[in-house]
Amino acid sequence: MSPSAVGADDSKSLVRKMLREVLVGREDPEGFFAMCVSLLGHQETRSRFLSLIQPLSTANSSLYSTLTSIYKKYFSETEDDQLELALALSVLEMKDHQLSSASQESRLQQLQSSSAQLTSVSKPQGSSHTQLTDVAAENTYSAQTGPLGMVCPPKTTQETELQRSTHVDKNNKETKGTCQTVCVSRPSASFSRQEMVVEGDQTVQEGDQSEKPKRSKNRRQRRKGGSQQVVGLPHSPSAQPPVLLWFRRDLRLCDNPALIGSLEVGAPVIPVFIWSPEEEEGPGITVAVGGACKYWLHQALSCFCSSLERIGSHLVFLTANGEGNGVGSSLRSLKELIKETGARTVLANALYEPWLKERDDTVVSALQKDGVECRMLHSYCLRDPYSISTEGVGLRGIGSVSHFMSCCKQNPGSALGVPLDPPVSLPTPAHWPRGVSLDTLGLARMPRRKDGTTIDWAANIRKCWDFSEEGAHARLEAFLHDGVYRYEKESGRADAPNTSSLSPYLHFGQLSPRWLLWDAKGARCRPPKFQRKLAWRDLAYWQLTLFPDLPWESLRPPYKALRWSSDRGQLKAWQRGRTGYPLVDAAMRQLWLTGWMNNYMRHVVASFLIAYLHLPWQEGYRWFQDTLVDADVAIDAMMWQNGGMCGLDHWNFVMHPVDAAMTCDPYGSYVRKWCPELADLPDELIHKPWKCPASMLRRAGVVFGQTYPNRIITDLEERRSQSLQDVAVVRKEFGQYVDKRTGCDLVPLPPRLVSEALGLSHRGGDVVAEGKQFLLPVITRMEFKHQLEDPDADAASNPYNAVLKGYVSRKRDETIAFLNERDFTASVMYEGTQRRERLESDQRRMEGLPRPPAPRGRARRTPTAKDRFSIVPGGVVASLR
Repeated sequence: MSPSAVGADDSKSLVRKMLREVLVGREDPEGFFAMCVSLLGHQETRSRFLSLIQPLSTANSSLYSTLTSIYKKYFSETEDDQLELALALSVLEMKDHQLSSASQESRLQQLQSSSAQLTSVSKPQGSSHTQLTDVAAENTYSAQTGPLGMVCPPKTTQETELQRSTHVDKNNKETKGTCQTVCVSRPSASFSRQEMVVEGDQTVQEGDQSEKPKRSKNRRQRRKGGSQQVVGLPHSPSAQPPVLLWFRRDLRLCDNPALIGSLEVGAPVIPVFIWSPEEEEGPGITVAVGGACKYWLHQALSCFCSSLERIGSHLVFLTANGEGNGVGSSLRSLKELIKETGARTVLANALYEPWLKERDDTVVSALQKDGVECRMLHSYCLRDPYSISTEGVGLRGIGSVSHFMSCCKQNPGSALGVPLDPPVSLPTPAHWPRGVSLDTLGLARMPRRKDGTTIDWAANIRKCWDFSEEGAHARLEAFLHDGVYRYEKESGRADAPNTSSLSPYLHFGQLSPRWLLWDAKGARCRPPKFQRKLAWRDLAYWQLTLFPDLPWESLRPPYKALRWSSDRGQLKAWQRGRTGYPLVDAAMRQLWLTGWMNNYMRHVVASFLIAYLHLPWQEGYRWFQDTLVDADVAIDAMMWQNGGMCGLDHWNFVMHPVDAAMTCDPYGSYVRKWCPELADLPDELIHKPWKCPASMLRRAGVVFGQTYPNRIITDLEERRSQSLQDVAVVRKEFGQYVDKRTGCDLVPLPPRLVSEALGLSHRGGDVVAEGKQFLLPVITRMEFKHQLEDPDADAASNPYNAVLKGYVSRKRDETIAFLNERDFTASVMYEGTQRRERLESDQRRMEGLPRPPAPRGRARRTPTAKDRFSIVPGGVVASLR
């Protein structure tokens, strides 16, 4: 159907319907004008447009003035400009073919006809996104848009000819009549269009992937039908103010709401990065961006610059323009940039650290007072931590991931939405603002020796990581094709790559949590344990918003008075991996060299620092923040507080530095890699070399105090008992923070939860009011509760002594499994024993009898010499390896 065939009444009705979209803010004036030209045609728009918008002259004079101005500027083009446009469009259809003036005019009419068809038809049903209702509740699509809000075809070889013919200048500013190609994602409620690609005279199905980058099969299936591309109108003569796209920790093109939002404005986009270390640090001792994080940020920014250059843009770097302590420096820099560029819109993805949110709120308020639109879009977490509510769940159990997930399920909030595809290109401004080089930010500055040589401490980090967004997706794909199948049961193994290692990419926003969740759900193996890691991440940020002093002050008041060691020598030995305990040393050396270790090993070294060395958890937190490439204030603070026994949750285990090796490194491969001086020791003794005979140590070349350090502590059980006694003392001194009825610790309720607590206290008794302060009972370890009844109990006599359950017996279990495969009789006997135990258990349950009482007394940490299955024969080990 051609524009001339559109009835006068129908076109008028449709134009007025689109005009309502402009009035409610879902369409911009230039986009509305472009659609009118597409529907009515060039001549009809010239003759009828002013009469169609005439009612606005009294109802909305400013919008009427804007549309009139756009109309006059558009039709002030010369005939030469119109001929140049027609010639450019003809290049898209046929290369090196000269058309007459009549055929050029026909080509323009066909283009307008295609746009009218796309507006008049409805979007087809059955999109693959709508089938994934467990995650996505809104349907968005990606398209390519020009400066007028219209969408354009993807770049091809023919379009390259078009760019040559229209003389693109050095500043990427196209001359009149050209059509920029960018990507936009709009809510499906704004438009209803058929999911097809219009390219010249032909209409082809979306399934053509010839111009798209390669992706995994499952992701292509999920994205099927998720994007639209149509041909747009020429560049508007009216120059719009540019959009400032403020990047912080969202250094990616895929699934970036702020990036897509900037394209929806339909104006040139100026990406900018402002470095303000004072604002990042916050009010307390957070060590928000340590040395390893700064180095990763430098490399990630360099890779992101290359990504932007591939789509025709680049990143402008600025150093914060602050005074004194740097407060308000980002705001000053933005104001100066707005003054230089004339921008009227600033977009960014939100950050949730309380001090950064306060900074962002100040920026938004100040810019809006100046008439500049400033928006912060949600993207960094799956759930906005400031929107989490305990309504309907209560406060009992707060701090656990199960309680947090119940809160999210009971109060779902806004829908998660569909991951957004990356843009094809970005519209560029006529003039770029002045910036500084990336090196000027000083993120990767290396220390120098006295002789002037550089200490390149990041050499191994460079070898171990790909800092780009493509590297993040490659690592995710590799994990979903291999490691994910072992993650549920083997994620604690340090000697095998069973974890995703995606935490640094999530921290710097090179991979969005929404994209990660969709890919995890799309994998054939969907381990709940892996998906719960994202819930742990959101829980950490929720806790940080409730307790802003989480990184430096213990949440449980009595634990602030714990007696800690001040031995700096032991702290340095722990930091450098020279404690004399191979598993701890291997983990700390891996951290120093690569900037990373898996979650299980972080528990091991944290338990050793706190429970055995009696050093404060803040020391471990600060060291992690300085050496981890994925150092995250919220996650590290929550985990170290919990490990230091003063967080909202008490973990009912302590990682023994020797016994834990039975789970994470049963054959010593991990220790041999990072502690090569112990490589020649046998598997049975490599985790406890002090038990090796002198002759074995000589053959292995191990000399304590020279090639390998002596143990900095020897009696682990005594140190553990002392930790337990220290906790008992402070809980007794601060009895007002201990619930006498349940034995649980009490934590002052944060202000944000007081209103909820007032309502819940009458129903569930979840809080205790003491004066004007509300105290919340939190999860408390059973061995601490037992001390209220028996204050003199030590770790050995406490029946609830926290141990690492099930980890000592790994070698025994693997040996039994191996022997069962070799010996049919042993297998039959073992199965018979297991069957008999199940029948006895079922019989007791049917008769209503209680379970057999658990053995009291000291829980066994280390297998005794009488247990023949605890020592694996050498031949069996050789067969299992």
